[in-house]
Parts: sequence; structure tokens; C-alpha cells
Amino acid sequence: MTTKTPQNPEPEGAPEEADTPPARLIQSESTTDIPVHLLFREDSDIGEPTVSPSVVGRRLGTGEQPRVRPPTPPRRQPPDVDPQLVERPARVLPGLLGVLVGLTGAVGSGVISWWAGFVSPSAVRLLELPPSASTGLGLPQVAAYIGAGLLFLVGFGGLMRGHTGGAWVLSVFGRYRGTIRRTGLMWVNPLVLRRRADVRLRHWRSEPMAAVDANGLALQVVVLVTWRVSDTARAVLGIDDHEIYLRECVESALARVLPQVPADLPGTTAVVSLRNVEAVGDALSRLVAAEAEPVGLEVFAVQPTRIEYAPEVAARMQRRRIAALDAEHRDTVLSSLVDSVEDTVIRLTTRGLVELDDYERKALVKDLTVAFYTGRTGDGA
Repeated sequence: MTTKTPQNPEPEGAPEEADTPPARLIQSESTTDIPVHLLFREDSDIGEPTVSPSVVGRRLGTGEQPRVRPPTPPRRQPPDVDPQLVERPARVLPGLLGVLVGLTGAVGSGVISWWAGFVSPSAVRLLELPPSASTGLGLPQVAAYIGAGLLFLVGFGGLMRGHTGGAWVLSVFGRYRGTIRRTGLMWVNPLVLRRRADVRLRHWRSEPMAAVDANGLALQVVVLVTWRVSDTARAVLGIDDHEIYLRECVESALARVLPQVPADLPGTTAVVSLRNVEAVGDALSRLVAAEAEPVGLEVFAVQPTRIEYAPEVAARMQRRRIAALDAEHRDTVLSSLVDSVEDTVIRLTTRGLVELDDYERKALVKDLTVAFYTGRTGDGA
């Protein structure tokens, strides 16, 4: 006769309820014991629990799409320019003063010619001038000719006219002397070098530029840039050609922004694609404006006006797009067709118009599906 003993014998004299855990109120939940000293802990260095924002939770729970944000390309260090090369106004005189000086030189040349005897007798009689006592060209006459010629050259050589929307950048022997933004006739030093700068608001539409999207597909992009010259000294003297520099900035921005986003994401707006022209334009505008500001250019907007596939991939992407639209249309038609057939069968059976077994129900569904689909394709044709 054998006797079985339990695997875990209980100690003698111990109450039976001491080692028996209390019954759980909720059988499907697992609970853990909390130490007593943690319930009355007064330490204030306990970190706050991390709670996700309610908006994010609401979007994740209800299926709401997140807000579309433009791509943020990495920032680069702006180019260094001469800090002393800043636009400042140049000193000018009224244009009437230059006209008077030039006329003085011209009249003086005529008087000297009469003094030297170079004026014909008929002209002297016509002008009622007394006959000249000089016998020819001497040293006094040569000096007077030189002075009158200098007055003529300085007076008329320093005249210039300012236009609305234009400015003149002045430099003497390579040194910047100031900018003139005034309009009308004025006089400046005739020895200065004058360079014209257009400070009007300008629009530049680029030719198709080559780029790629996030999937490596070749693209052709046309952008419209709204800009103007804000600092004429930096735009004219601080760079070789500010228009070429602006074009290169646009090409650089396209090469940095477009490879971060796909060209097309049909059926979704949760992710930025090149169809979100506003978001892509904002990113391009920020990049180009940051790179053009150090050279005196103010860029207001860089907006893509046309984004299309390159000719070598356009036909293939067009076929893919048509196939995707056709599949989406077929899925929509099929869902509507199944709903119509289901609704028809349920109405016939619930109202007691027909009594169908499984075989007859399958045959009815098949006939209704063929009839509805034929009718829809006939209407679509």
C-alpha cells in the first residue's frame, strides 16, 4: 500500500489561510503589490509622467489626417560679405549748376576764338563785335582755351539723369562712393564710375530646370521668382552678376528641396508631395531668401508654376497613373455593385416575395451582379 504526499507540504501549526492569496475581484486582470512606503512618499523629485498631446491622440484615434507641413531642408552658412560694403547716399549737386558751368566754358571758348582772331569778319559784323587786336594764337590764348575746355567738360560731363525705379552706384578708382536714388537732372564728379541698378520689383520666370524627386524620378520644374535689389552696393559691387547668382540660388534650392518629397501621392494629403505647391513654394522661398539676402537681394516668393516629369519618364508615369485611376474606379464600381446586389436580395427575402435556398440564392446573386454590371458599363459607355 503506497501513500502519496503533496509536493509542497505546509508547516505544521500554521493557519491554513495565512499562505492562501486572497481571491481576485477581477479575474481577467493581473495586479501587483505596491510597497507601503511608496504610498506615503513625500519626495518631490519624482518626474512628471509623459502624456501625449490630446490633439495627437485625437488624430490617431479618429483617423484625422495631420496638418501638412512644408519640408525643412538643412540650413547652410550664408556667404560672407564685406561688412563695410553697405549702401549709403552719395553727394550730388543740382543739375542746373553743371549746365551753367558748361555754358560758361562754351561761351568762353567763343570769346577766346574772337580774341585770337579766329572768327570770320562776316560773323564779327553780324554779331556787331569790335575787331580783334590780336595777331594770332599765343600762350595766353592757349591757357584760356584749356580753362574754357575744362569748364565745358566738367559742367556737361558731370550731368546725369535719375529715373524712377533706378539707381546709380558711384565708385572712384574702385572705391565705393555712394548710391543715387534721386530722380531728375543732377551733377556729380565727372571722374566717378557710374553703374546702373534696377531697384524695381521684378518677376523672373525660369526656363525648365532639371531636378529629381524623393524616388529619383527626373523632373522639369518652372518657377516664378519675385524679387528686387534692396542694397545696391552689395548687389553691384559685392558680386559679379546678381541675376546669375539668383538663378544659381534657385537651382540650389530645387536640388535641396525636391529630393525630399515624392512627385505624386494620389489619394492622400497626409504627406507633403509636389502636388502641395504652396508648401514646396514656402520652403523654396525661405532657402532662396536666406542665400540672397547677404548680397543685397530681397526675395519675396519662389513659386513653382509647373512641375512635370522629364520626357524620358513622362510616358511611363502617365501609363502608371492611368492604371491607378482605372483600378480605383473599378474598386468603386465593385463596392457599389455589391451593395446594390445585397440590398436587392435582402429586400426580396425579408418582404417574403421569394423563398430561396442556398443554390437559388447564389444563382440570383450571380444574375443580379451580371445585370447591374452590364447596366453600369452600358451607361458609362
